[in-house]
Amino acid sequence: MAAEIHPRPQTRKPVLLSKIEGFQDVVNTAVIIPKEDGVISVSQDRTIRVWLKRDSGQYWPSVYHTMPVACSCMSFNPETRRISVGLENGSVSEFVLSEDYNQMTPARTYQAHQGGVTVVLFVLEMEWVLSTGQDKSFTWHCSESGQQLGTYRTTAWVSGLQFDVETRHAFVGDHSGQVTILKLEQDNCSLVTTFKGHTGNVTALCWDPVQRVLFSGSSDHSIIMWDIGGRKGTAIELQGHNDKVQGLCYAPHTRQLISCGSDGGIVIWNMDVTRQETPEWLDSDSCQKCEQPFFWNFKQMWDSKKIGLRQHHCRKCGQAVCGKCSSKRSTIPLMGFEFEVRVCDSCYDSITDEERAPTATFHDSKHSIVHMQYEPTRGWLLTSGTDKIIKLWDMTPVVS
Repeated sequence: MAAEIHPRPQTRKPVLLSKIEGFQDVVNTAVIIPKEDGVISVSQDRTIRVWLKRDSGQYWPSVYHTMPVACSCMSFNPETRRISVGLENGSVSEFVLSEDYNQMTPARTYQAHQGGVTVVLFVLEMEWVLSTGQDKSFTWHCSESGQQLGTYRTTAWVSGLQFDVETRHAFVGDHSGQVTILKLEQDNCSLVTTFKGHTGNVTALCWDPVQRVLFSGSSDHSIIMWDIGGRKGTAIELQGHNDKVQGLCYAPHTRQLISCGSDGGIVIWNMDVTRQETPEWLDSDSCQKCEQPFFWNFKQMWDSKKIGLRQHHCRKCGQAVCGKCSSKRSTIPLMGFEFEVRVCDSCYDSITDEERAPTATFHDSKHSIVHMQYEPTRGWLLTSGTDKIIKLWDMTPVVS
């Protein structure tokens, strides 16, 4: 009798569908055209291109338009087929695409900023064009009249922007690591609050209007989930990248967060679990386990005739400990630590195998990502990299 063969289950991972090449410089922003086999890209090489998939299976540009300066960012509205392109000279140029995506007509130019535009958003419901710039300003214009409605000065160069239509709240992330919430009116705005949890600049923001949660990514390699709707000030940290986080997108139907980074990583986070806040680090002049003095505690060192030790912190309890009392490393996924981190010996013994079970999956895009966009209806992900290549991925094997 022949032995029954049980094939090993295949590891689920994103499927690379296509590569789009031929750029002279880095693609700063690109979007998948919903309900079309097409992509719109804006690049540092000054081009706006609309790529449509041909019968050969390859993507070829149906529109190739060269701007006077480099294109830094873009927003595309599928309903109106309107493209808003931010430029390095501070202006925002708008175009309208034809129904067959073979023509692009100039519509309007806004003189929005004194420095390069960093993020642009077109809000159809308000008929507003929101933009941020290197001139440390956030502005919004009326897309009907072209008039500037208002501006707000920020403390640092702005690098992230999201907008909630229902409450008219704008979320502005900047290079100081701060996130500012502004309430926008037709011709003015008011400061709601500011909060800061990153040690590096904010590089990406993602707003989920259903859960009323804001995700921020940073050059400090971390992601923070801010519970805005809960009004309790809860901030959950996620550590899963080895370089700066470049893009975030939340899939509400599966409660998964997708993050991409300069390390080439595509990380899928399960947000349908009860996560815990990381503890505040405690201050102490001596180890809170063995009471050995730390090296600045001269009095205790003299009294006990002991050499001062270096201070560390347990990532699980937050206590100040010496190296001998924190010799172990562990993952703590429910606290967001998907990589092994320092924990004190007693916390290490208390962490169960179930608590060490990963809550994220890691995938290699094989290029250093500068931008990402997720198209939820088909479950496709677009990444553009420093290698001047756009990659299209089928994410349905992992986002489900």
